Amino acid sequence: MNSRDRILGRVRRALADVPPDDVPYERAVSRDYLRQHGERGTDETVDLLAENLADYRAIVHRCDADALPRLIAHLLGERGSKTVLVPPGLEEDWPAVVGVTRVTDRPDATARELDRVDSVVTGCALAVAETGTLVLDGSPDQGRRRITLVPDHHICVVRVPDQVVSSVPQALDRLDPTRPLTWISGPSATSDIELDRVEGVHGPRTLEVVLVSGK
Repeated sequence: MNSRDRILGRVRRALADVPPDDVPYERAVSRDYLRQHGERGTDETVDLLAENLADYRAIVHRCDADALPRLIAHLLGERGSKTVLVPPGLEEDWPAVVGVTRVTDRPDATARELDRVDSVVTGCALAVAETGTLVLDGSPDQGRRRITLVPDHHICVVRVPDQVVSSVPQALDRLDPTRPLTWISGPSATSDIELDRVEGVHGPRTLEVVLVSGK
């Protein structure tokens, strides 16, 4: 008997006294909560996202599609980045910066190698306005989860308004639960018992979000 069989056996024993005609789970749990809080137009939803991202200490930028490569180049230069990690599906011209070495995401890259990378640039799956949350799902323009957790500087590009939703329930409707979802609300941070905030403990110390329109 393997671990799977043991777990399933425990589940069966726990459910042994449940009547066959019991209310199914999907009907037993009430789903009558609000889908979003208040009515907002598209621009208001994007503004709320920017406000909540900033509240979580992310650095927010806005631009149109034509200005995106120049803005990313400026952010990498301002940071003094010499290397930038790029997922395989990211558009080629986004991080094309003179003097910055483009690092390809390799499956066999070690944590130590990733830690030596100055910056990482990715897209995202969705952004949630009410919570100021970015969601990555491992798609080709986002890469594996580890590349956004080890390097100290993450630039995340959000296409507005297509990738912006108001609430978490709306996000869940559009996300594939079988994909490796990473939910990011601001740069990595934690607090000790004295409530002293420390950033960069289990992810990037600096998160920059580019809200790009017309893409």
